[in-house]
Amino acid sequence: MPKRANNPSAGDVYVTRQVHFNAGHRLFNPARSEAWNRRTFGPCSNPNGHGHNYVLEVTVRGRPDPETGYVVDLGELKRIVEAAVVVPCDHQNLNKDVDFLKGVIPTAENLAVAFWGRIAPRVRAGVLYSVRLYETPRNFAEYRGPDPLP
Repeated sequence: MPKRANNPSAGDVYVTRQVHFNAGHRLFNPARSEAWNRRTFGPCSNPNGHGHNYVLEVTVRGRPDPETGYVVDLGELKRIVEAAVVVPCDHQNLNKDVDFLKGVIPTAENLAVAFWGRIAPRVRAGVLYSVRLYETPRNFAEYRGPDPLP
């Protein structure tokens, strides 16, 4: 029977899949005035919006399966992330065109949380570790799931 490379009780392995998509958005809180939105969000509140070449990293955590050596099949993780996030968001206006983002101010922070909510139900329970969304190479948000109940 195949064995793991080292001690099977050595701990979890973290595996990340990266995908890309392009989308536009406007940072705007409709409950506040235009002036407040301009002060708060600056040029990101342009009425015509602006775009990003997003990079999404989805990290899973677990012990490698003794039969496959995988924590997860990365091909399957790619299919999940593509269906849950990339297909509905790519080349879309995130404020107007993406049903699961209706009413959400599409900051990187809020998008990371929303994307977690789309991905988590589609992977084995407890394996999703983080969702990291880059708006630019220097600006990103990372979400590691809801706080555990007390």
